[in-house]
Amino acid sequence: MPQPTTADPAFNSVSYVPTNEAYDRWAKVYDSDGNFLQALDDLELKTLFPRFLSSIKSSKPWRVMDLGCGTGRNTALLLGIPEAEVIALDASKGMLEVAKNRLAGSDIDSEVSGGRPNLRLGIFDMLATSAPPDSVAPHTMDAIISTLVVEHIPLPTFFAHVSQLLRPGGVLLLTNMHSQMGGISQAGFVDRDTGEKIRPTSYAHTVEDTILEARRFNLEVETDQEGVGILERAVSEDMVEKLGLRSGKWVGITCWFGGIFRKVDS
Repeated sequence: MPQPTTADPAFNSVSYVPTNEAYDRWAKVYDSDGNFLQALDDLELKTLFPRFLSSIKSSKPWRVMDLGCGTGRNTALLLGIPEAEVIALDASKGMLEVAKNRLAGSDIDSEVSGGRPNLRLGIFDMLATSAPPDSVAPHTMDAIISTLVVEHIPLPTFFAHVSQLLRPGGVLLLTNMHSQMGGISQAGFVDRDTGEKIRPTSYAHTVEDTILEARRFNLEVETDQEGVGILERAVSEDMVEKLGLRSGKWVGITCWFGGIFRKVDS
């Protein structure tokens, strides 16, 4: 991932804008502006994603979803699963356009990819409706990933949607900014055209609140063979070179958490 030459780009003002607008503007540089939290997420998914796959218990073919797919970086992981239909949804048209180009070429339809017959891409705004997407029947998804998304969504709204989408026994891989970092900062980027720091709506969800809210919607944390459930990661000195210059000021701060949840019988 390209990194900036300075730790943080300078800005002349801060603008708080609706989340969809912020990500529409962020889309063209989202994968190249030195976002160290995205780099940390990629690093942790090297172990968390295989664990997620092994936790899916339903028979193939699977129906899997990237909920809040952004530019499609983790949708690409789902497309590597044999015998799987992949559905990638996002509320930002700008981010979804980048995902289309990245995953299947610029000439595909917004709902069905001609180049990827097992991939469907679509707009879905969790904040705008309590219903599932029109193209997805309730309780039909075998597995969902949602990475660095729930920072922008109230927990009851997010887990209500996940619970509607997952079949009983289905699993969710969730990652997010840790509340220790969220209490100091939030997602955002510097618009190089205007010099503004653009910030969307953000919530500093704690791990404890996330677990409790998930449980209200019949989603329980899955533990690994060592009994570990939710993972929490702080930035250490030896990680800065790998994560990029912008991670340097976060050494000693817990910035990321992630884990797997299973939908259980009510």
